Amino acid sequence: MKTIILIPSRMASTRLPGKPMAKINGKPMIQLVWEKAISSDIGDVYVACSEDEVFQTIKDLGGRAIMTDPQLASGTDRIHAAFKKIDNNQKVDFVINLQGDLPLINPQHIKSVINPLKKNFTMSTLATSLKKVQIQNPNITKIKVKWIDNELGVAKDFFRLNKKLKTEIYHHVGIYAYSTETLNEFVKLPKSKNEINLNLEQFRAMDANIKIGVSYISDIPIGIDTKEDLIYAESIIRENYEKS
Repeated sequence: MKTIILIPSRMASTRLPGKPMAKINGKPMIQLVWEKAISSDIGDVYVACSEDEVFQTIKDLGGRAIMTDPQLASGTDRIHAAFKKIDNNQKVDFVINLQGDLPLINPQHIKSVINPLKKNFTMSTLATSLKKVQIQNPNITKIKVKWIDNELGVAKDFFRLNKKLKTEIYHHVGIYAYSTETLNEFVKLPKSKNEINLNLEQFRAMDANIKIGVSYISDIPIGIDTKEDLIYAESIIRENYEKS
């Protein structure tokens, strides 16, 4: 089965403008994410971007970058627009949507997101344990999972605020994988009421009866949304370098 990774990238982040090109220990963040995707050794890696600066950065690294419309509404729309421009895309079975703000993602976790697709799901994502202090944090999306076994489950709900549920609640890691048929179907669906009200795009799939498979991973990858996150990521990279 042929799998590709698409990394959506845009400079117009509200909390951290120019985020893809923000430097972490001297490297643009988009480069670090691209390097992790390459290290996963799953398949071809493409950056779906809308700015020349990002496009040229990836090209200079010897990578593949595809320009997309800056007005596209979401990362999913962006990766789909890029996917349509890929030669022989009809030969691709699975597409991974890897967020461009996860410079410390474990390459093995990128691999994990396609596991549910090998077991009859057509869309999948990741979950990990939720720390107690994170339960009331509205910036962290939670996922309710019904587990089939220790590492595979099905998503039953997503939310930001505590619903006072005591079991089966996990930290949602916003990486997705799709069969190409489901990706093509997803972008044609209208936004559902839940998606609009909760500002969570995954409800578009759930409300259209697309089951989302879930793989469990062991730790939470650090997402970069603020300057403080950049400083923290730099400290982690420096610490790992000193240990090696």
